[in-house]
Amino acid sequence: MIIKQQTELSLEDKEQVFKLWNHEYPEKLQHKTIKDFDDHLNSLTQQVHYLLLNGDSKIEGWVTTFVREDEKWFAIILSEKLHGKGLGTQMLNKLKENEDALNGWVIDQNSDRKLNGSLYQSPLEFYQKNNFQVIPEIRLETISAVKIRWKKSNG
Repeated sequence: MIIKQQTELSLEDKEQVFKLWNHEYPEKLQHKTIKDFDDHLNSLTQQVHYLLLNGDSKIEGWVTTFVREDEKWFAIILSEKLHGKGLGTQMLNKLKENEDALNGWVIDQNSDRKLNGSLYQSPLEFYQKNNFQVIPEIRLETISAVKIRWKKSNG
């Protein structure tokens, strides 16, 4: 597995990330069409993409960083078959090399269903293990998510 950094996604990249998104995220966060997904990406500013590629150069994980309200935000998706192998941490560490702070939303309950009918498992514990601070007073109730933040330490 290699992590490739780029500022734009090709059409093939978008199609692979679109499929990964719809396979891994809860059903309520699905994009109905590739155009919907493309519109979502186009709404983000100053994007940088990190692609986790397998030996066949297929995307198994994706992270994007972007700026929203003068803060650096990120979104990450990792194929479920790769969970627990340290690859999500490797991808976050790659982001941390280039950033002083990162913000994200994390679904904090396990009751949402994925498109295949299985339950979505909240990754909140994963982020806490990777030194993200949970900010419980800042919530996005439409998806039952809590804000998380990581800041580079000064020492």
